[in-house]
Amino acid sequence: MPETQKEEPNREEPNEVLVEVFASERESEVMVVRGLLESAGIEVLTTNLDAPQDILPGGGGVSLRVREEDAEEARAIIAEYQNKGLTEAETEAGS
Repeated sequence: MPETQKEEPNREEPNEVLVEVFASERESEVMVVRGLLESAGIEVLTTNLDAPQDILPGGGGVSLRVREEDAEEARAIIAEYQNKGLTEAETEAGS
């Protein structure tokens, strides 16, 4: 029986819709979340959110975007990460 190959979607689709799934002013947190998403096989686009410096000096942050079809899975991974962080903080506060 011939082995069927799974077709990979065209990763260079110019009209792909990207959805923001996470944003933060803390670059270290963004890098952790990006690593979680990438380890789950989700490609991530990182975008700097630069605020106009004459209005919000030092403002800005970083945004993570994923393909629309990956957004639900990405949000679930992020929610699990955030809930785990809250649980650990509550545990430490109770000690």
